[in-house]
This record gives sequence, structure tokens and C-alpha cells, in this order.
Amino acid sequence: MQIQWFPGHMNKARNEVKAALPKVDLLIEVLDARIPYSSENPMLRELRGDKPTLKVLAKSDLADPELTKQWLAWHERKDGVKARAITTDNIPQIRSIPSLCTRMLPHKQAEGKRIMAMIVGIPNVGKSTLVNTLAGRTIAKTGNEPAVTKGQQRINIADGFSLLDTPGMLWPKVENPGSGFRLAAVGSIKETAMEYEDVAAFIVQYLLKQYPDRLQKRYQLDPMPAKMLETLDTIAKKRGCLGRSGVVDYERVCKIVITELRSGMLGPITLENPSLIEKEVAELAIELAAKDRSKKEKKEKRKAAFKAKNRAKIESRRRH
Repeated sequence: MQIQWFPGHMNKARNEVKAALPKVDLLIEVLDARIPYSSENPMLRELRGDKPTLKVLAKSDLADPELTKQWLAWHERKDGVKARAITTDNIPQIRSIPSLCTRMLPHKQAEGKRIMAMIVGIPNVGKSTLVNTLAGRTIAKTGNEPAVTKGQQRINIADGFSLLDTPGMLWPKVENPGSGFRLAAVGSIKETAMEYEDVAAFIVQYLLKQYPDRLQKRYQLDPMPAKMLETLDTIAKKRGCLGRSGVVDYERVCKIVITELRSGMLGPITLENPSLIEKEVAELAIELAAKDRSKKEKKEKRKAAFKAKNRAKIESRRRH
């Protein structure tokens, strides 16, 4: 799937984050617990350096609890990183975040100095809801559409603890196709930048392998279809997504699947696991290396052709 990001100021946001980083003590990156790798901004990896980081897996009530445990452990393997899963209905859990951040900076705590944490996250990941809960009042606008927060703002959360909120920041290009589909599946990409049919096909294909029982229960599939297209056709018939002469209206049925996945109607589902991601990352590295070699070979051929052409011209002049 080719992703066209919504119009925005990615370079501006990146530069603002880069400029503010030296002034903050800690990063809080909000991730979607359903896609804890694909919702992680790769630009922050290079910008972060050795800055202590808390990875907050939001919307964990919509994610598979067993896989959430795996992802928390996976993130905490990195130096200077702690990870916590949260849900919006567990207010004490969210309000414990400042004390956790303080424990991550024992020297600041010992000196009684104010801690400044920068909170970052991709669009529609639940960052604004988290900010409002921590502040105990409406500070950041929330909404189902990506890119609601427009600019940086400093918020005093508690004695000795402040937050620097930033706009939801995507990166220029998603190299991993699977990550692109997952971002679209959970709603981190505007509807106008995705094809419903492609995204729903990806979702159903994944659920058939990992959560067939959820599909069967939600859509009363009996017998259970074995293939993706057959599954969509069966759901379409059960939900009345048929046009003239019984032709399947794929846009309608695909919207239903996507909407019900996002809302949790299919049950707690995680769209990636550490072993799957490690496999995809390894395959992508091989693919990118091959592309890089191909580019270098083409460049060398162009250079050789250019030199040969120049030599031919020189020889022609000498003869005349």
C-alpha cells in the first residue's frame, strides 16, 4: 500500500523536537498497544540519543494482554527505556506516570530539581487524552481525526514535574509495508490517504492466521472460510453489503471490518508481535540492501557510459 501522509509540517515538527530536546530531562513516547512497534517513530531513535525514555502503551484495553506483556519486555531491553501499559479508564495508573519518571531520574529527585518531560506520539495514539488526564483538566484537544494538536505547549502537571506537549509527528516514509497497513488499520492515517479494501484485506488475512476465533464469533462464520476474499464475501452477505444482483459492495464491508476492529468489537487484538517484527525487519534490511546495491550498480554504469562517450569524442577530435 502506498501511503500519502496528510498535509503537515513534518520537518518543522522534527526541528522543533530536536531544538527542545536539550532542554528536557526525559522523553515520554505514547505508542498504540495494538501496534507497539509500528507506532514507534523511527525519527525519535536518532534524535533521542541517550535521553531516558518512557514508552507508554496506550489503548491497552483494545490489545491482546499476553502480547502486551511481550512488548513491554521487548521495549525494556533497550538502555535507558522503561515501558508501561495504560488504559484511559484507569486514572490512578495514568497519574502514577510522573512518579515513575521521577524514579527514572534519581539525581534530579535527590537534588529536588524540577523535571521537564517531553511527550511525543504519532497522530491519534491517545497522547492528548493522556495529557488531559495528567493535568486534571482539558489542555489538549482530542479527536478521532489525526493531527489535532497543532503546536508545542508547556504544562505544569505537579510540583516539580512539567510536560512539554508536541504535535503528533509522523515520519516521511514508512519503509515496512506491514507497518503502513497497521497504522492505517488503527486510524493513525487520515481516511483520505488509504484504500479501505487494501487495509481490510490485510486485517482479515492477519486475523485468519492469528485470531480466527474472533472473526468466527463476531461475524457468526459457520463454516469458517479459509481464505481472505471468501471471508469478506461471507461477512458482506451477513451484513447486507450487497448491491444489485447480489454483487458484494467491498467498500461497505471493508469499512465495517475496519470500524469494528478499531472500536474493539472484535475483542482485544494486537496486530504485531516481536518475532513477526524481527522477521519483517530482517527481510526489509535485505531488500533495502539489494536496492542500494542496484542503485550503486546503475550509477557505476552511468559513469562508465559517460566516460566511454567522452573518450569516443576525444578520439574523434584527434582523428580530425
